[in-house]
Amino acid sequence: MPTGLDHDLLATLLAHALRRGGDYADVFFEHRTAQSFRLQDGRIHEAGLSVVRGVGIRVIAGERAGYAHSDDLSPVALRRAAGVASLIAQAGSTAGDVADLRSRAAPPLYRPAAEASPAGAYVDLLARADVAARAFDPRIAAVNAFVSDETQFVQIATSTGEIVTDLRPLVALGVQTVAQHGAQRANGYCADGGRTAPAIYAVKTPESIAIESARIATTNLDARETPAGEMPVVVGAGGGGVLLHEAVGHGLESDFNRQGTSLYSGRVGERVASELVTIFDDGNLAEERGSVAVDDEGTPGAHKVLIENGILRGYMQDRLNAKLMGVASTGSGRRQSFRVMPHPRMCNTYMPSGTSTFEEIIGSVERGIYATSFAGGQVEISKGDFVFMVAEGYLIENGKITAPVRGATLIGNGPDAMTKVVAVGNDGRLANRSYTCGKGGQMVPVGVGMPTVKLASCTVGGSSVGARG
Repeated sequence: MPTGLDHDLLATLLAHALRRGGDYADVFFEHRTAQSFRLQDGRIHEAGLSVVRGVGIRVIAGERAGYAHSDDLSPVALRRAAGVASLIAQAGSTAGDVADLRSRAAPPLYRPAAEASPAGAYVDLLARADVAARAFDPRIAAVNAFVSDETQFVQIATSTGEIVTDLRPLVALGVQTVAQHGAQRANGYCADGGRTAPAIYAVKTPESIAIESARIATTNLDARETPAGEMPVVVGAGGGGVLLHEAVGHGLESDFNRQGTSLYSGRVGERVASELVTIFDDGNLAEERGSVAVDDEGTPGAHKVLIENGILRGYMQDRLNAKLMGVASTGSGRRQSFRVMPHPRMCNTYMPSGTSTFEEIIGSVERGIYATSFAGGQVEISKGDFVFMVAEGYLIENGKITAPVRGATLIGNGPDAMTKVVAVGNDGRLANRSYTCGKGGQMVPVGVGMPTVKLASCTVGGSSVGARG
């Protein structure tokens, strides 16, 4: 296991970073090992092993932040990086203070990391997935699958006197299938994983993941064209949380709100959603993909109440934006690697359960769409406008789920959609999928979740016009 930099060197780097002044400095050390395997056409198509190791040094002076990084871990190179960060910050004052460093351990949150499995074990998982997907239905024409296993060790030292370390495991196994009947083709995808060890796939087997992917593909193969128009939409539990993450979550990150570019800026304490809507973001859920025992600034991952019964309670904060906004960090400072500065980011964003049953929600819809999961989409943060592609969807007619539909898109505005929530199911759950969130060119693992939710109306894009609800 990596041990990071020694305390004397860390103290020297912090002092060097603040020698031209500044309010705060930190040193972020990372050692990450990752291996991945990809199967295509029944054979291993790619295999990779990577090691990332380096240090990032940051100086904050007011609203300015200087940052430099180095993958050369020699003291000379690291001092040079600290000097560059100091120059960029341009505090222009007397040297900043560095408190005496003291170590603390990150809270226990993940299954203990083990030695990486032999390559053959990962290959076997993919081979099992391939067999199971093809056996599900003779119309399965292609199977692509991947498995990845990484361990990231981080050490964060701050000028406020803390040194904290964290050892973060992360595994994922995903299966994409293509079903074909004549000229018609349809895709299915399913993945599972989290901050745990590959042993999880003894429980969440590759067969179960592959069968779910094949089920989606064959369901979509038999789907009819989507009716288009304004109608009620029921968003499915678990994977439907992608809509919540994109349409609402990004707008609650503090940098957008401090800069006034989010529709939620300056609205803490105001009603921003239906009274049925409560939204949390948690960094401390055991083994979930988006969890962090400590964030990438050393702040413990935490439970954050973003919206409570429709009232905006706060934003997701990193150290810089929290200080400038006069509040505390919420443990939301995250980064892709040592090469980039942290930003306020989501961890596991979800809506807790309500009181309605699934049957009650579906039974209340005369004609509409049931969207169980999404394949991607786009959101404009400043306006909240979104377009989402439905990965698996069904028509609801006379209070019953009938035919699957293909090519459906949901078009709307995030804040507006949240005011149209008229029923929240009692079946809330996290999706437990391998989601990765992009922001500012950085990618970080995240989790999403929600119960079944009914929107009174939403614009559905499709190829059959004229539906009404």
